[in-house]
Amino acid sequence: MSRSQTGLVETSDSPPAPAARDVEPVGRFDLRRRCPRVARGARVATTVLAGALVLFALLLPNRLGRLGVGAFLRVPAEGVLLAGLLLALPPKPRRITAVLSGVLLGLLTVLKFVDMGFYQVLARPFDLVLDWVLLDDATDFLRESSGRTGQVLAVTGVLVLFVALLVLTTLAVVRLTSLMARHRAVAGRTTLVLGTAWITCVTLGVQVAGVPVATKGNAEFLGNRVAQVRAGLRDARVFERQAAVDAFAGTPPDRLLTGLRGKDVLFTFIESYGRTAIDDPAMAERTDAVLREGTASLRAAGFASRSGWLTSPVTGAGSWLAHSTFLSGLWIKNEQRYRTLTTSDRMTLTSYFRRTGAWRTVGIVPGVRRAWPEGRYFGLEHIYDSERLGYRGPHFSWTPVPDQFSMEAFERLEHGRKNRDPVMAEIILASSHNPWAPMARMVDWEDLGDGSVFHRIKKEGKDPKEVWKDAGSVRVEYRKAIEYSLRSLTGWMERYGDEDTVLVFLGDHQPVPTVTAGSTSRDVPVTIVAKDPKVLDRVSGWGWTEGLKPAPDAPRWGMDRFRDRFMTAYGPRRPAR
Repeated sequence: MSRSQTGLVETSDSPPAPAARDVEPVGRFDLRRRCPRVARGARVATTVLAGALVLFALLLPNRLGRLGVGAFLRVPAEGVLLAGLLLALPPKPRRITAVLSGVLLGLLTVLKFVDMGFYQVLARPFDLVLDWVLLDDATDFLRESSGRTGQVLAVTGVLVLFVALLVLTTLAVVRLTSLMARHRAVAGRTTLVLGTAWITCVTLGVQVAGVPVATKGNAEFLGNRVAQVRAGLRDARVFERQAAVDAFAGTPPDRLLTGLRGKDVLFTFIESYGRTAIDDPAMAERTDAVLREGTASLRAAGFASRSGWLTSPVTGAGSWLAHSTFLSGLWIKNEQRYRTLTTSDRMTLTSYFRRTGAWRTVGIVPGVRRAWPEGRYFGLEHIYDSERLGYRGPHFSWTPVPDQFSMEAFERLEHGRKNRDPVMAEIILASSHNPWAPMARMVDWEDLGDGSVFHRIKKEGKDPKEVWKDAGSVRVEYRKAIEYSLRSLTGWMERYGDEDTVLVFLGDHQPVPTVTAGSTSRDVPVTIVAKDPKVLDRVSGWGWTEGLKPAPDAPRWGMDRFRDRFMTAYGPRRPAR
């Protein structure tokens, strides 16, 4: 068989086959050949965008307050080192390193954005070990404040942005790596120049708008996160040792809280009632007027009061951590400690009241809308959540039940009952919870009914989306919310309190940074109100200020110290010698 018969050699009269480069698939539009300028412009634009994205991710701070032009006019050490590494690697390892670096850079950028949110609400960064459960709480807050649709849209938007950041940063690093590989000489010289500039700026301390030009922020960011993770893992062992120490664990029930026997004792938390409401010049005058008015009206009704300061373990949010710190005598600063506490046999202030057998223990918790098994841990025999208070009015953003109605419900369901045992109540007033719009207002106690009166009040209230466009408006509405909560509480005390009523009320934490305006204080006011002078005589040595407003220099304790001081003050007195 000849070669021509096999088809391997063309005959002389066969038409020549077209060159491969001349073949254009049907329907294909070759932009580079048809529109070379457009194609070149697209390539340049894509490369510029890739470089801008990588630089943005490397220089992005993790706090909104640090955003500014100066933050992005810097030389990141991590970028210079990564460029040098990619230039030194062979092709295949270089491609793998580029992909992994892009993914890591995307994850760091996402974490920085999460930190921004945490700083805005909690004045601290996201904890990689302990804070995941708070993301679920955040989605619940969105649903309760903005409805199911708002929650779904917000969560979907966050997920889309998360995936987009990972994909785009990876593609950007890969594209820049390919460009450097094609132009090794230029890329090498540029990297050397940038490295020299970084060292020079560090040596000379060069700054732009007060921000150092040379930065190793990402390395420090990662180092802080590693230290945070290690501390979180160690914290469980530290807390276990602390929780094992309880000065009252062996005290017989008949010797507990003897100085309050026969009294109704109310431990009342006012949401976000922080030192800012009293000290901030923009709020102090109005808040002071409300506290002076409350002090005077209670005094006219026969009550006296003493006030001091407690330092909360949290700020901005995390009320349950503050509540459990106050009641347990332990510093509950994270979710891990809270879960460990509520599954332990550690006695709280409220559970010690129950142990005595001298009080009926109840919880008024209008912010609770689902199962709350922790209530049993805190020693509360009867729990009234938002569904059991008899309220038929509207929600005010996050707040299910206005404070005035919660206090009236407590009177109707427990305090006002005849022929009853003394009551120890934990009451959580939620009207001053973020976002503070629309707000309830005081109505005549006789007109409260089932709460339907608040439908009209809500319609007259402000839209939270409008309020939150301006920090000044937020601060005004926050102040009004605190005033409402204080009036609800003091109004109830004046109306229903008697010789056997003892009220302890306090804030759980400071409000969000939008309201505190840069204050780093975590102090909250705490007050004891009673008509029986013997009750306040027991705490005369505390040095607290007379009235509902603590003096600026009044004693300041950690919130975890209150339980033992309180139980000591109201325990058996040693006989005088």
